[in-house]
Amino acid sequence: MFFSNHYREVLEKPLGWQKSINLWQLLLISTVSLSTFVGYRTAASYFLPPEAVFVLGGHETREKFAADLAQKHPHLDVWVSSGSPPEYVERIFKFRGIRSDRLHLDYQAQDTVTNFTTLVDQLEARGINSIYLVTSDNHMTRARIIGEIVFGSRGIMLQPVAVPSDMPPESLDKSLRDVIRSVVWLITGYTGSDIADLMPNRGRD
Repeated sequence: MFFSNHYREVLEKPLGWQKSINLWQLLLISTVSLSTFVGYRTAASYFLPPEAVFVLGGHETREKFAADLAQKHPHLDVWVSSGSPPEYVERIFKFRGIRSDRLHLDYQAQDTVTNFTTLVDQLEARGINSIYLVTSDNHMTRARIIGEIVFGSRGIMLQPVAVPSDMPPESLDKSLRDVIRSVVWLITGYTGSDIADLMPNRGRD
């Protein structure tokens, strides 16, 4: 009887390799789920024409690119999140003939996650269901993942429009950090700015 009970306890006790397998299974399921979600929204976005241009601040080339895009789509308003100084941005758009009432400048965001979380309510309130997402090509992967989580939670579709740059691709750590922050925001409404300081590649960008 003693040996039978002891054998049962050994079998029921979690093993290190079992924990490792469970962790990899969780990561695999999460990756597949996210990829499926992004793939579905990518396909769906092409059936819903963008109703605004959404620009992530960080470099004037993005704002100039967005102004050119706005010329091609004269019915779309442009939202610039924490871009260059307002006077400079306004000159960029005015030079390309974009009316001031089409341009919306917002300076609440401190990093990529808050680019999305600070404006998602305003876009939803205006009934915007699809946007052109404008940012640098090396930044697009991370920005799009965050956007799919934050904007996707309100049913807003994204069509990425990458601005060419000579910068190297961003590290996977930054994307992982900001995915965690975006999920925390979904659950709590908190952007997790201190997580950005604790995770690899510290800093808010």
